[in-house]
Amino acid sequence: MSVLVGIAFVAGMVTAISPCVLPVLPIVFAGSATGGPRRPYAIVAGLVVSFTAFTLAASALLSSLGLPQDLLRNIAIAFVLLLGIGLLVPRVGELLERPFRALGRRRPDGTRGGFALGISLGLLFTPCAGPVIAAVAAVAATERFSVAAVVVTLAYAAGAGVVLLGLAILGRRGLELPGLKAHAPLVRRVLGAVVVAAAVVMAVGLDTRLATKVPGYTQALQGLEESAAAATRIRSLVGSREPVAGESDGLEDFGAAPDLRGISRWFNSEPLSLAGLRGKVVLVDFWTYSCVNCLRTLPYLTRWDETYRDEGLVIVGVHTPEFAFEREPGNVGRAIEELGIDYPVALDPAYATWNAWGNQYWPAEYFVDRQGHVRYAHFGEGAYEEKEAVIRELLAEPGLPPPVSGQVVDRTPTEPQTPETYLGYARLDRLVGSPIRVDAEGEYEFPGYVPEDSYALSGRWTIEKERAIAGERARLRLHYRGHEAFLVLGSPTGDGVVRVTLDGIRTRTIRVTEHRLYELASSPRESRYHLLELELSPAVEAYAFTFG
Repeated sequence: MSVLVGIAFVAGMVTAISPCVLPVLPIVFAGSATGGPRRPYAIVAGLVVSFTAFTLAASALLSSLGLPQDLLRNIAIAFVLLLGIGLLVPRVGELLERPFRALGRRRPDGTRGGFALGISLGLLFTPCAGPVIAAVAAVAATERFSVAAVVVTLAYAAGAGVVLLGLAILGRRGLELPGLKAHAPLVRRVLGAVVVAAAVVMAVGLDTRLATKVPGYTQALQGLEESAAAATRIRSLVGSREPVAGESDGLEDFGAAPDLRGISRWFNSEPLSLAGLRGKVVLVDFWTYSCVNCLRTLPYLTRWDETYRDEGLVIVGVHTPEFAFEREPGNVGRAIEELGIDYPVALDPAYATWNAWGNQYWPAEYFVDRQGHVRYAHFGEGAYEEKEAVIRELLAEPGLPPPVSGQVVDRTPTEPQTPETYLGYARLDRLVGSPIRVDAEGEYEFPGYVPEDSYALSGRWTIEKERAIAGERARLRLHYRGHEAFLVLGSPTGDGVVRVTLDGIRTRTIRVTEHRLYELASSPRESRYHLLELELSPAVEAYAFTFG
């Protein structure tokens, strides 16, 4: 736990110097330039508190109240806009300070107002959370809440806060130089204009676009952060036990693996347990059939199953659903058959096994030795030859067949691409244009421009927690980057239609017959931005975009 907290703290520091935070920096500088010397500390304290609270609870709170997921962000932007206007127009600034004067008898030094500003900045800063906060994001998906999640999130926010505080203090001292202090009213107005501009940038969604244009100068640090976090996740799997040194096969030993719990249905097998599999090498693969990242790992898993099953390897696919339709045994069984999976698959609809293993990712692979101990884990795609080497090392049998991973085409993307994009309000974060109506049909209009890595709606739509349901004249416009674009779709009647236009050219018509992942577009050219437009027939359900 202490290691993960340390990693989260460092991850927060890395984030505070990454492109993601650029739109927030001028607001931190401007907010710290006025008021007393304690104001920068109050701003950062407010940021840490609100980031922690809203990262953990905002989505669940808003969903339970039936409110839009971007409501708090919009309130925060409005507050920042008022701050900028207050700096530009002193009379407005005085009016804004009055509520904070009423909180105490002494002349205010801006501390309370600074804390309120920090609260709003915490809401704007939340989307910057990186790989280490994947554990926190999964709290909503698994409906779990723990002291560990609070501590990790708080550590992440504190790491970012330390860096921002240092920058704020340096900026404040710079503004106190005699040359600038002599022109304080002008400096105040300039800062106000900068803050207003930053608020406008965020209001129209250009902050995300800006981050994609700025070079990823923290990429190497973030890669180290993600690797360290992955190693720590293995340790958290079995509590605080440290690896046993000097193992004969060279792999660390992370202790006894948790068993397979709460399984509602087995496919391709009678019910299994890890205790009953002692003497076998077991690869536990957490996956879900609408996840494109999981689908790209399947050729390797099936090939390893074919090659090493007779040598003592048992692959167990734990199908933990991301969407409600993936809980249905009939849907899962049909997907298993269509995908050609012959190894055992366990349906984990209530996240019982997922929680027991402390898992946070699709896909995630855990390697268990013949004594039932976890010896290695990997999260996400890639590293296939390394994983096959682990299998061979754990089998430790003479005369094993030659490795096979190099014979499978690796489809793991290596170029920049748009992140996974959800259409349900529970994880809505890239929709631009008309404000949404939650759990009710509404009319939507395309904006004049859809920013990169964003999408917009037109026509009649119903936005629910997990999905967006098309109504009359339903269209969707997506500005994405990648070679391939996929969308999880469903149709209650099995006869839905989606017409696809790519970069202004009608390319295909998709028949939506079942709930699954559908390929929308494929381009052989280098990874670049494309404009995708979809026309959906009424009642078609859209869940999430993924890219390759």
